[in-house]
Amino acid sequence: MLNNLKYSIKKTITLSALVIGSSMFAQNTLTITDNPVAAMLDSLANQKILEKALAKPVYPKTNKYKYTEDSIPRFEDFVYESRLAKLDANSPFDLVYNPHVKGFIELYAIRKRTLVSRMMGLSQLYYPMFEEVFDKHNIPLELKHLAVIESALNPNARSRCGATGLWQFMYPTGKMYGLNVDSYIDERSDVYKATEAAAEYLSSLYKMFGDWQMVLAAYNAGPGTISKAIRRSGGKKTYWEIRPFLPTETQAYVPAFIAANYVMNYPTEHNIYASAPRKTYFEVDTAVVKEPMSFEQISAALDVPVEEVIYFNPQYRKNMIPAGGNALTLPKAKIGTFISNETEIYAAIKSQKLVAQESTLAVKEIQKTHTVRNGEKLSTIARKYGVTIADLKSWNYIGKKGVKAGKKLVVYVKESVPVNSTNTEVKTDTPKAPQTNVAVKTDTTVDTNTKKLADNTLVKGKYQYHKVEKGETLYRLSKKFGISVQELSKMNNLGKNAQLQRGQKLKVKQIS
Repeated sequence: MLNNLKYSIKKTITLSALVIGSSMFAQNTLTITDNPVAAMLDSLANQKILEKALAKPVYPKTNKYKYTEDSIPRFEDFVYESRLAKLDANSPFDLVYNPHVKGFIELYAIRKRTLVSRMMGLSQLYYPMFEEVFDKHNIPLELKHLAVIESALNPNARSRCGATGLWQFMYPTGKMYGLNVDSYIDERSDVYKATEAAAEYLSSLYKMFGDWQMVLAAYNAGPGTISKAIRRSGGKKTYWEIRPFLPTETQAYVPAFIAANYVMNYPTEHNIYASAPRKTYFEVDTAVVKEPMSFEQISAALDVPVEEVIYFNPQYRKNMIPAGGNALTLPKAKIGTFISNETEIYAAIKSQKLVAQESTLAVKEIQKTHTVRNGEKLSTIARKYGVTIADLKSWNYIGKKGVKAGKKLVVYVKESVPVNSTNTEVKTDTPKAPQTNVAVKTDTTVDTNTKKLADNTLVKGKYQYHKVEKGETLYRLSKKFGISVQELSKMNNLGKNAQLQRGQKLKVKQIS
């Protein structure tokens, strides 16, 4: 009887939502593709690294629905409502069905079905860990689907406003929950640490509102915005009651979550099958790296492609693991090899002198305040402190019009100090550049001798040269042009730890 009463009440709420939402449904279906949820799905399509990490789904020769491979099923409203009712019976969430939810179901199951297949493949790597963490924090396991609408299960996802990682933490919120961000590491993209932080944040929101639907809205808009909507609604306490007083994006957020729950539970009914992941959660492991190592060095030592190191370690921003006992994640067999040969690997790297100067340096984070001057732009401020425009936007609220003179900006600068230094203060106003041979984004003029040399070779016509692009290293250029790093360095009179600059011209081949 209680179950019948629950269903009756929820059906009444659903019908009310249908009536309230029907007048706006046409407009919503027109604009849904501009929603951040759709944008995150599209960003998943542009992640080229996933082309190697995920194989195309294997379509079953037979299936109980007798679909052909190119079939795209569509259903009547009562079918969607019935399936959601089954999920709702075992869920603390009100998984109602209405036109807003239908719009997102169609987004996932019809318009973006190929990307849903990718998410299903990624879920085999991430969902078991999500469930372990959420169970430990006594959080409903359905919230694992929150990462679907936040990031499309892409740990490298970054929104237009600077939110980053699987759980899309803004810089200040990430800091509040212990996620470190510096020049080398962004723990918002650390799969395990960010999930722990998300669980703590969700728990704190539940203590505030006591309703999981409201928690979802607060996760998207912030608890202050939800409290304001409650006041404007006259003290209402449920999501659907305060929904008209919420920002447009948050109005779509809970319907998107309900639709994500639906499609991840009923994929075969829509003829959607998972892409095959390179490895599942149970086939990977981690080890603590005690010495700084580049991804190229890890690749050479363990005979694993650099792309695979990048795929399993998205938190490292410059394709290297800095000193300080950071984690390396790889397939279990490779981690076993690393642990068994750890001492020899460190010794080999040191003997070849491949470790950059960073091995004798520690990185200290300093918070600075910059007052915007007349005529200054974000690009010039970012260049001054050696950060990116995206960093500035993630640390500060910056509207569409940019910054005005007099506005104070928080800037986090990473400066290098000797490890054995007892002086905790860094007495310098100029941020030091990261000690790495990766090409950095800078407008600084390249070394005069290098530029002169490049110009001379162009005139003499004895060499083919290459203009360095952002992120390129000597190692990558050597592979690209089929010469050794030593030859490339010698040809351009470069030191062993030379720092490449974007726009720098390098000789890459002698023309006979």
